[in-house]
Amino acid sequence: METTEKSIEVLNDLIEINNDRVAGFAHAVHELKENDGDLRVLFLQLREESRENVHELGTAINKLDAEVEMGMSSNGALHRMWLDVKAAFTGHDRRGILAECERGEDAIKKAYESALSPDNELSPHLTEILLRQQQDIIASHNQIKALRDSEA
Repeated sequence: METTEKSIEVLNDLIEINNDRVAGFAHAVHELKENDGDLRVLFLQLREESRENVHELGTAINKLDAEVEMGMSSNGALHRMWLDVKAAFTGHDRRGILAECERGEDAIKKAYESALSPDNELSPHLTEILLRQQQDIIASHNQIKALRDSEA
């Protein structure tokens, strides 16, 4: 596969998982109780972070004269369905919601690790964008994990 085509595929895959993340955090906000205002603020912030990632990735694809795919992955739909099922059994508790959000963050971390593989032969500019986004995602994951651990 040509390097440019491969780069476009990688970027579109990251758009999908960021769209999954947007939907996942929107769903998590919906599951929170009224006294979970701290999580609501955090989840809305992380949802916005992924929206900004999607915009930046889409801009990069447009600069390559290619089409942006704005869908969501099938794995993301499965993750949101799992959140629904788990919520029915956990009663929407903070720890359960945080654990599921951490699982989602694990998935996006893996997606960025895979995207940054040397096999993808991304340009230095695209690598710089992905590394910056990856740093934010790792920080978000660690924050959610710390919050989950504190709920034990």
